[in-house]
Amino acid sequence: MTYIIACLAIALASLTSQAQEDSLIWHDVRSFGLEGQGWALQDLEAPYDRLPSKAQNIVRGAVWNLSRHSAGLSFRFNTDATDFTIRYSVQNGTLGKDNMPAIGVSGLDLYALTPDQKWRWVTVSRPKSKDIVLEVKGLAKGKRAFMAYLPLYNSVTKMEIGIPSGHVFEPISPRREKPIVFYGTSITHGASASRPGIVHTAILGRSLDLPVINLGFSGNGRMEEEVGALLAEIDPAVYVIDCLPNMTPVEVAERSESLVRKLREARPDAPIVLVEDRSFANAWIMPARKLAHDARRTELVRTYDKLISEGYKGLYYIEGEGLLGDDGEGTTDGSHPSDLGFVRQAAAFEPVLKKALGR
Repeated sequence: MTYIIACLAIALASLTSQAQEDSLIWHDVRSFGLEGQGWALQDLEAPYDRLPSKAQNIVRGAVWNLSRHSAGLSFRFNTDATDFTIRYSVQNGTLGKDNMPAIGVSGLDLYALTPDQKWRWVTVSRPKSKDIVLEVKGLAKGKRAFMAYLPLYNSVTKMEIGIPSGHVFEPISPRREKPIVFYGTSITHGASASRPGIVHTAILGRSLDLPVINLGFSGNGRMEEEVGALLAEIDPAVYVIDCLPNMTPVEVAERSESLVRKLREARPDAPIVLVEDRSFANAWIMPARKLAHDARRTELVRTYDKLISEGYKGLYYIEGEGLLGDDGEGTTDGSHPSDLGFVRQAAAFEPVLKKALGR
């Protein structure tokens, strides 16, 4: 009898949940657009990609595959609903990574705008399968803006918002202001944030109130000419080049100057920020790692000094030492920032970006 009652309770809960879902009015995110894409929807292979479809035949396969991840993409909307649902699907059934939870790899991270115009965290999905549902319940009454950050290391195939009948839903189109364009490595991509909204690129987007384009490619941020040509197609508020963790000193020497010159030629008025590699948390006790940092940084400084001596304006530099703090507690694995590391990195970037933006 107890078993039968339990089965009936489960069935009733399932029917109730289905009835609630059926009563929602669903809105496809593709209909009002994503923020964080540098190319128009018609230029993409799929709606949630980060590079245009033509890139498949231009960049290395690894870069192309990683560009299918939705890192840095977001959407915004207004509603007065105190309860609503966001449902979405991801392509890769491996929802988490060994140094990163499923919430960060495949989760949807929701923020809301406070009365004093600050973005504050609300909730995040907890992926258990490729089809994910985020139920938002019990919100304070009142119409407000929401912003959702898409998964960092998975490819989204569909995304819908369900609003109860009788409540306001107003999609917010992507902003037209020039974006901050980040080109980098797994750290820019988002490893190892616990959730998508805590990556430094997202933090800076909120604090500077500007759209952000995240072109971080895990293990593959190498200042490559092909990627540089794609970057030059975007008209940015500022470029941030943060590739050193994936490069050898020889590669930095061969590629950094060329990349800056080509970006400046294509976008004469765009500021460019060069970023050193963050220090491994254990570099203090592993001399080979410190030497590797020093060698890469020497080459990037040489490029910066040369260009400045030639009269380059709007060129800025961020040192890597202390980027994640000086206590060794800013990473998950010695290399990739924890949430603490990302907060510290955003704090180090912000004054330089403000200067570059003329603020």
